[in-house]
Amino acid sequence: MDAASSPAARAIAAAAEETGLTPAAREWPRLEKLVARALAPGADHVAPADYERCLCDVRRKDWAAQLMNAARRAGEQWVTKPDVLEAVSRMHDPRATAGGLRAVLDEVLAERMRELGDTPRAVLEAMQADLTDAGQFLSGAQVDRLAQAVAAAFGIADTQFEDEMLAAERARREEEARIEARAEARRRREEERLRTWEESLVPYSAIPAILHCSQREVLRWLAENRIPVARRVPQPDGTELFLFDPEELRKLRRHLPEWRGRALPVEPEPQPATGRKVGNAVIARIAALDRYAAHFKTARALKRRITLVTGPTNSGKSYTALNALAAAGSGLALAPLRLLAHEFREALLSRGVPASLATGEERITLPGARHLAATVEMCPFHHPVDVAIIDEAQMLADPDRGAAWTAAIMGAPARHLYVLGAPDCAPLVRRIAELCDDPLDEISLERKSPLKAAEAPVRLGELTAGDAVIAFSRREVLDLRAELLARGRRVAVVYGALSPEVRRAEAARFNDGDAEILVATDAIGMGLNLSIKRVVFSSLRKFDGRDTRDLTTQEIKQIGGRAGRYGKHEDGLVAVLAEAGSPAFIHRKLVAPPEPILELRPLVQPDADIVRAVAEEMDTESLYGVLSRIKRAVLRPDDPNYRLADMDQAFEIASALEGIDGLDLTERWTYAMCPVDERDNGIARLTRWATDHAARRTVPPPGTGRLPQPVQAGREELERAEKRHKRLVAWRWLALRFPEAYPDFAAAEANSETLNDWIEAVLRQQSRVREHERQERRRGFGPKKAAPRPTTRKPESPRKRR
Repeated sequence: MDAASSPAARAIAAAAEETGLTPAAREWPRLEKLVARALAPGADHVAPADYERCLCDVRRKDWAAQLMNAARRAGEQWVTKPDVLEAVSRMHDPRATAGGLRAVLDEVLAERMRELGDTPRAVLEAMQADLTDAGQFLSGAQVDRLAQAVAAAFGIADTQFEDEMLAAERARREEEARIEARAEARRRREEERLRTWEESLVPYSAIPAILHCSQREVLRWLAENRIPVARRVPQPDGTELFLFDPEELRKLRRHLPEWRGRALPVEPEPQPATGRKVGNAVIARIAALDRYAAHFKTARALKRRITLVTGPTNSGKSYTALNALAAAGSGLALAPLRLLAHEFREALLSRGVPASLATGEERITLPGARHLAATVEMCPFHHPVDVAIIDEAQMLADPDRGAAWTAAIMGAPARHLYVLGAPDCAPLVRRIAELCDDPLDEISLERKSPLKAAEAPVRLGELTAGDAVIAFSRREVLDLRAELLARGRRVAVVYGALSPEVRRAEAARFNDGDAEILVATDAIGMGLNLSIKRVVFSSLRKFDGRDTRDLTTQEIKQIGGRAGRYGKHEDGLVAVLAEAGSPAFIHRKLVAPPEPILELRPLVQPDADIVRAVAEEMDTESLYGVLSRIKRAVLRPDDPNYRLADMDQAFEIASALEGIDGLDLTERWTYAMCPVDERDNGIARLTRWATDHAARRTVPPPGTGRLPQPVQAGREELERAEKRHKRLVAWRWLALRFPEAYPDFAAAEANSETLNDWIEAVLRQQSRVREHERQERRRGFGPKKAAPRPTTRKPESPRKRR
């Protein structure tokens, strides 16, 4: 030993000779640091047990890599990094062999499996669901291997369980293949049906011969909109070629005497014979989306009056409307989010008004209540009330949900309708009032406290209590949160993947001062009552699902407007993080007038009644065929009054369900409206649930999965829990509509509550751990940095929000 060597090096050399455990050359630098910490002052000898402990710490990284690589080579996709890290943390013998490490990993996996469910079958299904969420699908051999592991975890020694699982998996795959084959055949049939019809169309020049009239008469009747155009084909020169359905034209012959001024009694139009092809003109007339306002018969029968209340955030738009609603004998309050529907209900209850609740996944029925708080999509169109409120009317322009606001404003059966929104929504609301022939009053409000742009950018270390930092993806929110926690700050978070309950709990922590700083996505731009002193944008650009673009004037005002709380923070300040943009950009947006809305045609989409009517006219039970025809025929692109909303996801679900027998058209349409996320394999899962429903098999609620101690949870576990909660949202939504197929609603609610509590505990616990460590460092003892947690992959990139 070199006399110049360190005490730690001499201690390692002596311990290696004593124990027979010689470290590899690449292990030496790390081992020397650990042994140096273990040595007493002035000592150059380490106890064998301490030496072995340090050597284990050095080797755990390699052990983890060995275990993970072996699992991947074996196709064990269910083995996760946290499993491996837990296994190597339990190994305290530096002589560990591959077999010994694998034995410990099997113990960890068995514990996790037993935590996932009460029965082997439930555990296997839960693990497959988690893998499917991550986009991983097991082969038959992998299912066999997983079944063996589950059986071993539950102490099942024979192969019957494995054989049953393999048989069930084989039957499931065969059923899926049959369904897809039927779906493909039926889609081809519907497409051929549409193509055959299109080939039967005739041009304008053929009309005189079919109607036995002159070309001049044809021109006049076209101008009077008496002759329906079946299809408009764009031409290269910008004009359109009009095509006509000859069968529809022949039915018009009996109207000619009346059109020529010799009115005769008009017989009822004959209904199409069963099984024959039906033209797009008939479909368009039946759906009547070009006369959408007339679809809401209850609203049109009332003498409605609309009051539009516009103003920026924190201008008190809801106050007057809620007072009018509370004073009415009956009423309806429609909100964009379940959380806000709850707030409307609580506002009514606080005013002494009994109120029920209806959201996509929840019902609270108060006996005798004549007021209802609901989400916009749950608007009851057939029950007249005295007063209704529709909030956040600027959502009319939203490409995903705008059609729901159109339907609510046109169809809310209220004698006095209050529409609340940002100033930008006024032109669209005026247009809807005009289409409904409803009188419109307008009230414009100003902010109760001034909103100003900060003069200089803000550095992360300059954030103070009451600040809200705005990012535009879950990943960015959690990155900012981690950085702030590392600086010893107490942080609350709000982003779209969190449930309303967790968002509300995080908001309460911030408002109560338990958290100094809020880090959030633009999800805070709608709803939550937050006591924010300053809004700080982490970026002035966002990805909106299609493009990365600058924030709009409305977004800056809507999100920035959360700064300043009347009665608490008199001035609201809007800033930007250093190197993320210019304060001048924010100033220009805050003082700019509302951006003009270039498209004033409200978005519309069919509902269940329209879908049924079109299907009856086509004599089909194919939702795929009905939606194909609606997209093609019902609302032409140049309709002067309405635009057809994006129905791509409903169309995808209808396509996936096409091969399932045993569901009627209305049930298929209900599934097509279910809130699922296609990124998380939501449509495939929905199809499996629908398959069980059609086969009269009950669909069990998704479970919570394994939930580690909150202090041990990393991003991967948090994201997995959020996805499980989204599964439960979809399940509960369906359970309210199909209680026979989805019977265990109480278990689903319990699982949702468990996940919400755990997610909130994770968000709270990590803040507490960081705060504890900061205080310990101030006292001069405790760890210099947080104990390492299992690291995880980054979440997916942001997508278009629903």
